[in-house]
Amino acid sequence: MRIAYIAAGAANMYCGSCLHDNTLAAALMRQGVQLLLIPTYTPLRTDEPSVSEPRLFMGGINVYLQQRWPFFRHTPRWFDRLLDSPRLVRWLASRGVSTRPEELGDLTVSMLQGDDGPQRKELRRLVDWLATHHRPDVVHLSNSMLAGMARTLRERLGASIVCTLSGEDIFLEKLPEPHYGRARELLRQAASQVNRFVALNGYYADFMSHYLSVDRDRISVIPHGLNLDGMPTRRSDPSRPFTIGYLARIDPDKGLHQLVEAFCKLATAPHPGAANLRLRVAGYLDPGDRDYLQQQRSRLEAHGLLDRFDYVGEVDLPGKLRFLQSLDVMSVPTVYAESKGISILEALAVGVPVVVPRHGTFPEIIADTGGGLLSEPGDID
Repeated sequence: MRIAYIAAGAANMYCGSCLHDNTLAAALMRQGVQLLLIPTYTPLRTDEPSVSEPRLFMGGINVYLQQRWPFFRHTPRWFDRLLDSPRLVRWLASRGVSTRPEELGDLTVSMLQGDDGPQRKELRRLVDWLATHHRPDVVHLSNSMLAGMARTLRERLGASIVCTLSGEDIFLEKLPEPHYGRARELLRQAASQVNRFVALNGYYADFMSHYLSVDRDRISVIPHGLNLDGMPTRRSDPSRPFTIGYLARIDPDKGLHQLVEAFCKLATAPHPGAANLRLRVAGYLDPGDRDYLQQQRSRLEAHGLLDRFDYVGEVDLPGKLRFLQSLDVMSVPTVYAESKGISILEALAVGVPVVVPRHGTFPEIIADTGGGLLSEPGDID
């Protein structure tokens, strides 16, 4: 079987979807599947060896220029190839280009229009390349925001279309009108062109069945998997402070402010262990969220706890494993209902128990693993 796995890059950030896509693609390749992992928008950034193609399709620069100025919808291929240089796209992404939904409504709508939208030249180039170099039996889309290309892929390649559902509603629900309503309409239309959807848990399968207006039996649940090669095991060290950890994007949606508030209550409570608590945080910080992080520092400082807080920044794989080994418990108290939860699985794989809200995928993870406790969403106590 030949599979074309089309994945969306996440600019300059380690993201759970990219990690999932690369790990899954690598596992399928090891099993002998003829698979190409094809990056779109930006190169995939993963903390394991990347198995993605070195070329980039529907590069973010070209997609943006073709959205803003019709002239770029007719430029020659040699010119587009220059703008699709992975090095150039990575450099531009490092300059803090916005990926905020509030600013990308029109682009989201046009991408969901597929061959009827301003980026048809980019889509046709991808399909032509697949028809010539791979001729896949299955095209796997890494998220439903790519479903606008499903009809063209089916018609040109005769391939079956599989689409992973990976938290797209969090982005879509922040789109301003009129783009929100139009994007939801186009997404439901595009979903009719997909043969099979894959969700990572039962919660999200049920939710997206309604969100996309598709029958629930068209959505298969295939839980996250991790590559455990070289995964260490945490060992308790009574000589160090009891350390609470957080591993996720530094963003209000991920709930760091709730964890900081809970830590302040714990660390100032009248009990013997309060003086021995520490909070360690790791994860990508978007330039637009620096003020948010500073607000958390200020709250800790107001309680006299800033010296017991560490923000270690974004971590690669060795750094992530060292970080997890330094923890006694981890919590990522997301404000929204989490659809993936990969960092929670990584903590459990190292032997770190977790405390997470009773929503989204978390109840299923705790039920399956017995690896932690559930709290009521938003309940700091």
